[in-house]
Amino acid sequence: MLRNEMTEHLHIQYPIIQAPMAGGITTSKLVAEVSNNGGLGMIGAGYMSPIQIREQIREIKELTLNHFGINLFVPREFDVTENEMNTANRLLQPIREQLDVETDMEISTFNKVTETFQQQIKVIIEERVPVCSFTFGIPSKEIIERLKQQNIILMGTATTVNEAIEVEKSGMDIVVVQGSEAGGHRGTFLDEEQESLVGLMSLIPQVVDHVSIPVVSAGGIMDGRGLKASICLGAQGVQMGTAFLTCLESGANAIHIEEILHATEDQTVLTRAFSGKSARGVNNKFISNMKQHETSLPDFPVQNSLTKGIRKNASLQKNRDYMSLWSGQSPRLAKRQTVKSLIQNIMKEVNESN
Repeated sequence: MLRNEMTEHLHIQYPIIQAPMAGGITTSKLVAEVSNNGGLGMIGAGYMSPIQIREQIREIKELTLNHFGINLFVPREFDVTENEMNTANRLLQPIREQLDVETDMEISTFNKVTETFQQQIKVIIEERVPVCSFTFGIPSKEIIERLKQQNIILMGTATTVNEAIEVEKSGMDIVVVQGSEAGGHRGTFLDEEQESLVGLMSLIPQVVDHVSIPVVSAGGIMDGRGLKASICLGAQGVQMGTAFLTCLESGANAIHIEEILHATEDQTVLTRAFSGKSARGVNNKFISNMKQHETSLPDFPVQNSLTKGIRKNASLQKNRDYMSLWSGQSPRLAKRQTVKSLIQNIMKEVNESN
């Protein structure tokens, strides 16, 4: 049941991938511990500079001899109107003043983002990272070809059957399918956000029927039951985020962890107020107050840049009202434990039921 094409591809003992959560959660210790305990640890490098990526890859190599991977955001063109910027700044300014945030906002140009992405790819090739996954789209054929020439295993992210088909067509080796239960940002890139909100247990078998590459399921999976259900529906493994976020080795803010440990399933909501892209997190004052203005805010990554200082200062000031408390829909199943305990408990549940 547990040894399959995916585990062979990735050289891992168990079909468990730690989700690549960007923003400092995937510490070197977290990634290495997952890999050392039979899973695949993943660096969430979406917001990292090429220099930071190189440093972390080298740190992880000191901590594990096993395979680990890295995830990048595929840059996409975005339009931002003066009206959207003015609306966002008008709404955010009182919060910036309350949290003592510098208001000198610099918005990255699309060219700069694309240039950074190319440099990130270069570092991954030079450092010989064995696995690379992508979110928010599919990189160019040229980049896929370059990575494949280095024998790097490629994973794409999809939230619908059509997206999964495109991931396979592009030459990727594995597709991660994200159900609407997933915490944080989901990898939607073809369909509209509303149309892509398919529940994981509906999504897995439909994708499995339409692609021939291994399928990994993601979204609300926290224990052995979620792994077993996924495998029964045709997935070859799971990718888990929130379950690893509350582990002792995670780099998540202590308040973020506590919020998840005390949240219930009805308290996680979808919002685009923080980043301009729909993401799931524990509801708070910022999300509630911005809800009526969401449609008039700039798209990702512009809104993400505009709220960066707010999120940072809120975290430093331990102010939950303005933090992005990303979480999947199964917070009641979250535990404060080591990575080793989490993986051992999952496998124990799976083995006891066989």
